[in-house]
Amino acid sequence: MNPYILSIDAGTTGITIVVLDDQAKICKKYYREFTQHYPKPGWVEHDGEEIWQVTYKLIQSVFSDYKKQDCAGIGITNQRETTIIWNRDTNKPIYHAIVWQCRRTQAICQQLKDEDHEPEFKRRTGLVID
Repeated sequence: MNPYILSIDAGTTGITIVVLDDQAKICKKYYREFTQHYPKPGWVEHDGEEIWQVTYKLIQSVFSDYKKQDCAGIGITNQRETTIIWNRDTNKPIYHAIVWQCRRTQAICQQLKDEDHEPEFKRRTGLVID
């Protein structure tokens, strides 16, 4: 095969990898879900290590179907507002990812809105406070 590009979408419920040819046509798709964690009502978390392992295994699947050396590039997109903190020494997550759907910061968000920080927040990030 000619050079190809991997497109990795780390979505809310799973990882999708698409192999694109040099004309940006889809050659093959790979998908695997990961676990959703709900430790309290309104809270949503993901295990960062599980996300990494699912992604790694899917990339290995691609490389078993396509030559690794033909990969010309990798594009990555993710959940945007989901947050995770990694330990720089161990390369392991300190805690689960806090998912964009999680409502644990609702009171803080409301306070920021009440203090009229939303226009500046939107100007800097393109997002509304939620």
